[in-house]
Amino acid sequence: MFTSSARYYDSIYSAAGKDYETEAERLRNLIEQHKRSIGDTLLDVACGTGGHLVFLKDHFQVEGLDLDPAMLEIAREKLPQVPLHRADMVDFSLAREFDVVVCLFSSIGYAGTVEKMKHAVMNMANHACPGGLIIVEPWLYPDDFRDGTVHAAFVDTSDTKIARMNVSKVENNVSILDFHYLVATEAGVEYFVERHDLALFSHEEYLSAFQAAELEVIHDQEGLGGRGLYIGVRPRE
Repeated sequence: MFTSSARYYDSIYSAAGKDYETEAERLRNLIEQHKRSIGDTLLDVACGTGGHLVFLKDHFQVEGLDLDPAMLEIAREKLPQVPLHRADMVDFSLAREFDVVVCLFSSIGYAGTVEKMKHAVMNMANHACPGGLIIVEPWLYPDDFRDGTVHAAFVDTSDTKIARMNVSKVENNVSILDFHYLVATEAGVEYFVERHDLALFSHEEYLSAFQAAELEVIHDQEGLGGRGLYIGVRPRE
């Protein structure tokens, strides 16, 4: 998915104001508020380059999981002592349970279909210990995504210039992000395009997925950055 852009991912989101440290602190507060288990293990599903794990590893015994090898390679450079697994959120199996399982930065949209999203939530729930949490940050809802909107992100440092642009599209409740990159470094100028398809699930579909996994679900409307959070508590046995 991020085959060409992975090495620029952190620069782009840093320039856009992504604040992993503040989000990790907000996440810690929510975990303290809702977790009923007594351990401190945490699994970050679709961890990307490990931005949140950098700030969570001093407070939890953390592990990460992602499908994209290029993203995991960067995460391993930041987190050499943290176990990182290559697997799909829909069907991964680590043969252990965690006190907290998170899926952040709207990565759940990559599940692609309602059925696969429900499988992913069920799979995460199966990796949570009794009293543990499943925390999912949703992608945009169908009514909130605007077809034909023009977007751009820029990086302007002394040795790197990046322009990433796209025009939003939607087909069959899937948002299509055709990102066009123009990147200039001392090695030269390159241009490439990456397509990202993220499904637009409704609030009711998220609730249904958590309920099907037999989780007590709480909807935090603000969440970490305005997109909200779905917090599922696995009942104690």
